[in-house]
Amino acid sequence: MQRNPGVALDMGLISKIKINKSAVERRAATMGTRRTVKKEWQAAWLLRALTCIDLTTLAGDDTPGNVSRLCAKARQPVRSDILVALGLSQPVTVGAVCVYHNLIKTAVQALAGTGIPVAAVSTGFPAGQITMSQKIKEIKASVAAGAKEIDIVISRAHVLTGNWRALYNEVKAFREACGEAHMKTILATGELATLTNVAKASYVCMMAGADFIKTSTGKENVNATLPVSLVMVRAIRDYYEQTGFRVGFKPAGGIRKAKEALTWLILMKEELGDAWLNNHLFRFGASGLLGDIERQLEHFITGRYSASYRHPVA
Repeated sequence: MQRNPGVALDMGLISKIKINKSAVERRAATMGTRRTVKKEWQAAWLLRALTCIDLTTLAGDDTPGNVSRLCAKARQPVRSDILVALGLSQPVTVGAVCVYHNLIKTAVQALAGTGIPVAAVSTGFPAGQITMSQKIKEIKASVAAGAKEIDIVISRAHVLTGNWRALYNEVKAFREACGEAHMKTILATGELATLTNVAKASYVCMMAGADFIKTSTGKENVNATLPVSLVMVRAIRDYYEQTGFRVGFKPAGGIRKAKEALTWLILMKEELGDAWLNNHLFRFGASGLLGDIERQLEHFITGRYSASYRHPVA
């Protein structure tokens, strides 16, 4: 699949964007009610969701030990007895493991030979309040350390002041610094004030060459929500129709239940189609979601809900 190379900034298009908040909220409210997935189909959808997880640890007390354990879970996210009962002969893994820069090498070593990429948060995550030169240096250092994906944060001030040219130039510079590493652009939507700002920021970041647009750092007061996600995926759809380039989407922060994951998969299927239902174009930024998915899969097999300690490091 060809990466999004970006296009010239189109201020005419950006200036015309206006989002009807009430209409967005009405559509989002029906997302989990109009369509349901049950029984073996639900198990299949949950397995798909599992492969789209960026298994994440971004805590102040992260150590090489807990990152290594997380990588072990990434390599085998579902117990082997559950996979056998589901009739799966091929291994199942998560989409990526996401860590801070100083733990990239630990994760790379723990995931060697698996094909699971290491993602690193960068550019002064989560606030982004460092200089541009520091941000570029941080990206390049993470790529050099072995990160195949870089989750950058934008300067929210550019959005809040309407300085779209500055945002475009910033994200374009980040993309150049990433090189071959895929760039996931975090909008921190909970700090952008309006859905119109979210839509405009989504377009500008895609025009600048983002491979993914991502809702949140997970550190804001409000993280991934369905209304925000709807606005962003429709921007992705419009961008694809205009340019022919597919951009991925990553909701992050607060998604902990398997039922919520199904709702986001439904959103992707209805708004973008089956082409986006894979980990090349869709990811969950999550640390607690995997455990509940594994628990639901065990319930599908046994008819009983298990204790949480049966699903560790999730």
